[in-house]
Amino acid sequence: MPLTVWLPIDPAAIDGLPEGPQYVYWDGEDEFPADPRDIDFYVPPYMRGAEIATRPLRHGARPRVVQTLTAGIDHVQDHVPPDAVLCNARGVHDASTAELAVTLTLASLRGIPRFVRGQDGEKWYAGMYPALADKTVLIVGYGAIGAAVEDRLAPFECQVVRVARSARDTERGPVHAVTELPDLLPGVDVVILVTPLTEETRNLVNAGFLARLPDGALLVNVGRGGVVDTKALLGELESGRLCAALDVTDPEPLPPGHPLWHAPGVLITPHVGGSSSAFPPRAGRLLCGQLRRYLTGEPLHNIISAP
Repeated sequence: MPLTVWLPIDPAAIDGLPEGPQYVYWDGEDEFPADPRDIDFYVPPYMRGAEIATRPLRHGARPRVVQTLTAGIDHVQDHVPPDAVLCNARGVHDASTAELAVTLTLASLRGIPRFVRGQDGEKWYAGMYPALADKTVLIVGYGAIGAAVEDRLAPFECQVVRVARSARDTERGPVHAVTELPDLLPGVDVVILVTPLTEETRNLVNAGFLARLPDGALLVNVGRGGVVDTKALLGELESGRLCAALDVTDPEPLPPGHPLWHAPGVLITPHVGGSSSAFPPRAGRLLCGQLRRYLTGEPLHNIISAP
């Protein structure tokens, strides 16, 4: 029997897919196109939510490999069979997510949301606005995406402080351990969150974290909504002490009527960090490479867990 591969991208749109496997296209439709129990290599639908991504796994699928098209794997991790290899999409979203992180930072500091609303109302909001230059920017979750964010911050003449789960040295400078955050937070102007959601990072940005930030600090989240305690953040936003730019929220999607929509000093985008024109070619290259490695018995890249 040929290897059965379920893809959320039309196989005809992916250049270079290896010959041999049977490719099945499924992007989360109600009806399965084939029996999920026959899946060998499963690529969950992109940005369709955990309920859809895990549906085949809850209907008898026992793939040997689950390859996400997201950097985060929290939406599928609990449903992956224990004898399967789970891989993420490290490298696919670095450029797009880093672009958005810097876009949100600049837009928030320079008052772009106010100017857009002013244009709608024909109002001229002249004045002095914060610059990114000379600011101290803390990147929490310093991996591939965090490094890509720093690459794009380099021309803006700001100081970057790096934080990851554990301390290490890099060519750019030291990476601090997450346990050092209480001492680092009072000295930063902008915090950019790119950390995945794990048991350790859930509600990492809580009332205590936020209270240590100086007045006027900006929180930018392009990681996962659950990393931030929404109630605690709302308290700081409504007081006017902090500002935020959020590509991810908790809950998500943000429902109508939620107080975050109209909280002062907040800019919200609808989880589009990786959803750009850069995604399809990078996703295609990842899938082709992973499938070639699997078919030839080479080690897979981006392994998060394995039997």
